[in-house]
Amino acid sequence: MSAARSLIIGTYTEKLPHVDGHATGILGASCDAEGLTGVTVTAEVRNPSWVTTTADGRFLYAVVETVEFEDRPGGGVAAYARDPETGALTALNTASSRGVEPAHLDLDPAERFVLVANYRTGSISVFRREPGGQLGDLVEHVQHEGSSVHPVRQTGPHAHQILFDPVTGELLVPDLGLDAVLVYRLGEDGHLTERPEARIACAPGAGPRHLAFHPDGEHLFLLNELDSTLAVLRRNGDRFTQVQLVSTLPDDFAGHNQTSAIRVSASGRSVLVSNRGHDSIAVFAFDGSTVQLKTTEPTRGREPRDFVLTPDGTQLLVGNQDSDTVQLFAFDEAEPRLALVSGTAVPTPVCLRFAG
Repeated sequence: MSAARSLIIGTYTEKLPHVDGHATGILGASCDAEGLTGVTVTAEVRNPSWVTTTADGRFLYAVVETVEFEDRPGGGVAAYARDPETGALTALNTASSRGVEPAHLDLDPAERFVLVANYRTGSISVFRREPGGQLGDLVEHVQHEGSSVHPVRQTGPHAHQILFDPVTGELLVPDLGLDAVLVYRLGEDGHLTERPEARIACAPGAGPRHLAFHPDGEHLFLLNELDSTLAVLRRNGDRFTQVQLVSTLPDDFAGHNQTSAIRVSASGRSVLVSNRGHDSIAVFAFDGSTVQLKTTEPTRGREPRDFVLTPDGTQLLVGNQDSDTVQLFAFDEAEPRLALVSGTAVPTPVCLRFAG
């Protein structure tokens, strides 16, 4: 990575049962080949644990991961105008997410809607985007129903991600509580129609968390949080078929672990995932049909919540939630190998995104 890039960092700002959040809000920083500089607060907001931007970097949307929002039960969503040159944020508006503890959000490919996954209550909300970037009307709210086998983590639905299929434009939503990935069609008016026949079933207790597509659009990788597994799926007509399931951990590790993030390299030759407990990045080689675990690299911190590859694919940034650091690694995909370059103090980093 030769030129400096703008990095957006989502954080936790409050002490919660699973995290001692002590940031102030959304952070911005500059990242070059040596590491991070100029870490600053760009917006003060409660628990902006996931952020996304428009393709041009001019607008940013963040979840407000709370159990009460503006004196009512639930979480929220916040919209900002963003200066692509400086990264400065200007607040536009907020809205209730219509669910508790929203954990993820994204825009549809045409950037007409903002879709939010409410983790605690297991629902999806769809907001219209206004021409000026503001959150418009809530046009859809879908409540998941059901449970699975884990006595604590799966007593109800827990929608965990919003991801659009690059080939069909359909919406995929892994639900940790249901051990399933639900598939929806998004209508022109923002309404969602589930395709129950396309639902992807996971092993009981797996806890599907996040998905990532291969650049070929034909392969989909599913990261399961509770049993620390990675599933390889292949497009089969208008649905997906699982072709492989592997552990994200070395054979000799027997401690507690739960996975967090998954990325596919631009070349498509590598699938990378983060382990919390083992506190590592696991690097898998993908040969066009199956994956093979090649190496696990310690993240030099506790609870690696999110990581991102630099745009040129030669470096990787990882946010260690519980040790307040963002670490920069060089990534040699041919080996493959991760080598620590530097670390920067950052309070409770849980989402990393390049923009601008």
